[in-house]
Amino acid sequence: MRMYDIIVDKRNGKELTQEQIAWAVAGYTGGSIPDYQVAAWLMAIYFQGMTERETAWLTDAMAASGELIDLAAIPGIKVDKHSTGGVGDKTTLIVGPIVAACGVPVAKMSGRGLGHTGGTVDKLEAIPGFQTVLPKEEFCRIVREVGIAVIGQSGNIAPADKKLYALRDVTGTVENISLIASSIMSKKIAAGADAIVLDVKTGRGAFMETLEGSLSLAKAMVAIGEKVGRKTIALVTDMDEPLGAAVGNALEVEEAAATLRGRGPEDLQQVCLELAANMLLLAGKGGGHIDGCREMARQALTDGRAFAKLKQMVAAQGGDPSYLEESGSFPAAPLILPVKARISGYVTAIDALAIGNASAVLGAGRLRKEDDIDHRAGLILKKKIGQWVEEGQVLAELHTAAADKGEEGSRLVARAIGIGPAKPQLPLLIHSRVTAAGVEKLAQETGT
Repeated sequence: MRMYDIIVDKRNGKELTQEQIAWAVAGYTGGSIPDYQVAAWLMAIYFQGMTERETAWLTDAMAASGELIDLAAIPGIKVDKHSTGGVGDKTTLIVGPIVAACGVPVAKMSGRGLGHTGGTVDKLEAIPGFQTVLPKEEFCRIVREVGIAVIGQSGNIAPADKKLYALRDVTGTVENISLIASSIMSKKIAAGADAIVLDVKTGRGAFMETLEGSLSLAKAMVAIGEKVGRKTIALVTDMDEPLGAAVGNALEVEEAAATLRGRGPEDLQQVCLELAANMLLLAGKGGGHIDGCREMARQALTDGRAFAKLKQMVAAQGGDPSYLEESGSFPAAPLILPVKARISGYVTAIDALAIGNASAVLGAGRLRKEDDIDHRAGLILKKKIGQWVEEGQVLAELHTAAADKGEEGSRLVARAIGIGPAKPQLPLLIHSRVTAAGVEKLAQETGT
């Protein structure tokens, strides 16, 4: 087999075989196929696309390139959840405990934040003592005994994806649905779950800004999951404005804990309950009906079992659960600065991308993987789209360690929040639900 022939076949629009794709991925990962040939192959894929079968085969090959996590030691159906990234997206900290409280084991490997998107691992490390690196045996033991554990992703999960993504990033081949979908799903499949629920964001703060693009990505990932034997559901959720009010690591942990105590923002609660319900459905709960699963999820949230489960997980992973009991328990940033409205009116827009960038500037994010973050930094939105604000009223509260960062963050936040005389139409919170059977429109509005 020759890489030259594989490049030419794809350049000419042919469907590659499973053997060709597996050979190319293994060769590139092992170093026998050079960058320039794989770059040519990726460009051919970018222009010619891949069939559903090719995309599934590529995903399988990337997943098989490294460690395949075996979760057989954990009884029951293991359902994973993945978000395509957003601003204020602390859903794992809420959804995981809800699902675990309903008797479904949650064995989750999460990543760190980069750019304007936050990472679950960074958030959890804001809790004093919390360990995100555990031996596999300890990880599985905690899931068996507590019902949930969340750790950082192993360095040997899908190494082919790391190499291919780095090459795509410098060759202009990132924005291809098959390549994006296979990149995401290869890591989820390698992580060992029996079923997968995907939270595909759409809007200004999302990887895919258009609803059309987000739906295409959701359908591609659901098709991959089903073809490789994983039951898969995707929800397409809004990311035109940040989810919830808090953006930043410790601030988001506080908001997640408050939500599990019944005091969280309505939009965050709605998204989390729907994600949890779909995870429960894939685990066979609720009599096999989504409405029954929604009721199970809501009950676990309202009766305190989900909050108790979060505290159990934190304690089991070395963290101090007392920080979750009250808002304001975490160390505060040295500077807390208000951003005030210059005019009266309705909040007409909150640019999630700009808010995420502001949070990073304040110290809560990183531009490079090796950058340090300040767990105290970030911001809290005091108003959401559709709410009335008076001139001089606080729109957002910025948390940072440096005055110059606060000044730059203030400028970004002030520009990100639009105010006008007419009350805007509220954004849809959950646009669609994508399954193997097709697309179902949910069209849930925010609770503003």
